[in-house]
Amino acid sequence: MGYKQATGDFGEGLAVGFLRDSGFEILHKNWRCGHWEIDLIASKNAVLHFFEIKTSRSNEHGFPDDRVDRKKIHHLTCAAEEYLIHNPSWKRIQFNILSVTLKPSITYFLIEDVYL
Repeated sequence: MGYKQATGDFGEGLAVGFLRDSGFEILHKNWRCGHWEIDLIASKNAVLHFFEIKTSRSNEHGFPDDRVDRKKIHHLTCAAEEYLIHNPSWKRIQFNILSVTLKPSITYFLIEDVYL
């Protein structure tokens, strides 16, 4: 496993704990459909949440969420559409970005209700 992949996996593990502590029920981790992937799918208060998780070891080169571009949001929404085809009971959905920075201390920055 590469250095970046290990950092991302570690951050996703931290994100699961953070979201659980925030009242989310984690439904899926790394849900895949073809070449699309959703990092985390969770529910809270009858809303289905699709999460893009970005992790950085520090903010030295910018914040982790700065690396989420239009193309990534487009892929997230396409994957979410496919998920909803297979799970049509959800009436309310939301797209979120969770930024995890590891140094100098672990910090979380949640951007809710992201759209293009």
